[in-house]
Amino acid sequence: MVAFKEILEANEEQLLQLLCKFNVAVESNADKAAAIALQLKLRKAQLVCAIGFNGNIKNLPTIPSTLGFNNYAELLNARNEFFTKDIYRLITLDNILSIYSVVKNDAENKQIIEYLLANRLQAIENWIDKTVDSLIIDRYKEEMRAIYSDGIIGIDFVEKRLGSPDSGFRALLNEVTLIVESKIIPVGELFFRNSILPQEKRKLLSKGLIPVSIIKTRLEDPNISVTEKKILHDHLALSRAP
Repeated sequence: MVAFKEILEANEEQLLQLLCKFNVAVESNADKAAAIALQLKLRKAQLVCAIGFNGNIKNLPTIPSTLGFNNYAELLNARNEFFTKDIYRLITLDNILSIYSVVKNDAENKQIIEYLLANRLQAIENWIDKTVDSLIIDRYKEEMRAIYSDGIIGIDFVEKRLGSPDSGFRALLNEVTLIVESKIIPVGELFFRNSILPQEKRKLLSKGLIPVSIIKTRLEDPNISVTEKKILHDHLALSRAP
């Protein structure tokens, strides 16, 4: 058995040694990747994603045909399909976290991941909406923490998340706190946005992420909601309590 991360991190020589030793007798190209994966005790989706997100394959033109793909683009399309549509079934959470840990140091694949994430997260969120599956929710939370802690995404991704009219998933993830802790947007700027819910600001306050001076300045705005004003006053009162 070859570990998923071992393939993901393999250098060019290791990849060639791993794949070129297989003499797979199959009826069509479509069966090659599945047959090789079976011998490695992996699923086809795991093999395709591990190789597809390995930055060294661009220098190995024989790899796609070894796996039954006509060209590099076909291999990457299959990788993208598995990554965006699978919800911890064919590709495990550990596999996903391994991908993030590797591509964070690969500028090209990191950019691709950020582009693909919109569809991946939408698929996961749609599934949670339908099933309210607690196991999927826990895995989703862990994946999102990794996305932020590994620095996988940038300001454009974050602004789209903050601009979503439905902040239910943002609240579920405590995502505003993840954004602040990742230093993607300055805490002062974020705290002054009316689009950030009072309950989200309460979490920032409870973690001690908002200086008193910023709270007092925010209270000077006559347009803040009654709910937010109460949360801010209550926090200041508690912070002054003996």
